[in-house]
Amino acid sequence: MLRYLNGGESHGKYLLAVLEGVPAGLPLTAEDVNRDLARRQKGYGRGGRMRVEQDRVEFACGVRKGATLGNPIGLLIANKDWENWKDVMAAEPGPTSTEKVVTRPRPGHADLVGAIKYGHRDIRNVLEKASARETAIRVAIGGVAKALLAQFGMQVLSYTVQIGDIVAKRSDDSLEAYRQAETSDVRSPDPEAGAQMVERIRTAKHKGDTLGGVFEVVVTNAPIGLGSYTQWDRRLSARLAMAAMSIQAMKGVEIGMGFEAARRFGSEVHDDIYYDKPGQQFVRHTNNAGGLEGGITNGLPIVLRVAMKPISTLYSPKKSVDIETKEPFDATVERSDICTVPAAGVVGEAVVAFEMANALVDKFGGDSLEEMKRNFDAYQAYVKNF
Repeated sequence: MLRYLNGGESHGKYLLAVLEGVPAGLPLTAEDVNRDLARRQKGYGRGGRMRVEQDRVEFACGVRKGATLGNPIGLLIANKDWENWKDVMAAEPGPTSTEKVVTRPRPGHADLVGAIKYGHRDIRNVLEKASARETAIRVAIGGVAKALLAQFGMQVLSYTVQIGDIVAKRSDDSLEAYRQAETSDVRSPDPEAGAQMVERIRTAKHKGDTLGGVFEVVVTNAPIGLGSYTQWDRRLSARLAMAAMSIQAMKGVEIGMGFEAARRFGSEVHDDIYYDKPGQQFVRHTNNAGGLEGGITNGLPIVLRVAMKPISTLYSPKKSVDIETKEPFDATVERSDICTVPAAGVVGEAVVAFEMANALVDKFGGDSLEEMKRNFDAYQAYVKNF
């Protein structure tokens, strides 16, 4: 199986991760990862931090001459803003500058509950790790996962379907929707809705407010049989939902028809099964299940929609209480964004790609890419003749 641990603070020297379980012989370069790191930093509504950082990954170990070794892969992303914070965030013992101490928790953040849980009197110790800056290293991990999935003909795509109350027109062609979205400042596949989304974000900025929304993630060409119904934690639907909800500020996830299925009759929800004799395969003409049945992939595109709340840091701050004086104050304002739904979609791709790659490794095993491909090809032949 694949697994990783990640670390690093928002204004620390590095973000880092160790990724284990990637088979040997996978072609991999830093540019494979850097493309998505650049996409994560784009989007109308981003804040000043994106002008400071220019994220690039460094493979510290596990990759040699453009291919994985089968060893754990070490990934590093340097924080350029570290130069402005190295005294405040230094690992060595010493006094802390009082001007950077945070005692006023922001509503909606992990600030207060994190300080209580870990006994911190300086909330900066919480916000530095709880920050969405952490998603950069997860996008890097997702980039490695995407490189593995691509070897088996799979892609992971995303686009914005809603910001605030502006909803994009639905498209039946996810690849075309993705291509359209990549030309949009808000990653919307609907140009008209995209223009309205930009205007909504501009209005929120003038008010000192923030906006959330919904993005859709689609996995193409997933084979039948990834995941399992035999244990609750092996259901791929559950793992994907957990991955989506692990992203900062996410509040809801649905697969396929999702919550709409609860409002319909079963006859309007379940996807009929047919057999295509010329093609020698089972087929469906609808995908209300979103590519997953019983926690197992059914060969259709996997479709998830994820709801993101408005960012908690407002330039017109919410009310809060100082943890030291217990006096009411306006909450602390950290440098922040107005809307990050377009970037969140890229992060969504990454966490979904990791879970899909994990399921692929679990199903087809192999210490090398060559061995995995042999197992995959034999299984595909079996499915065709079922």
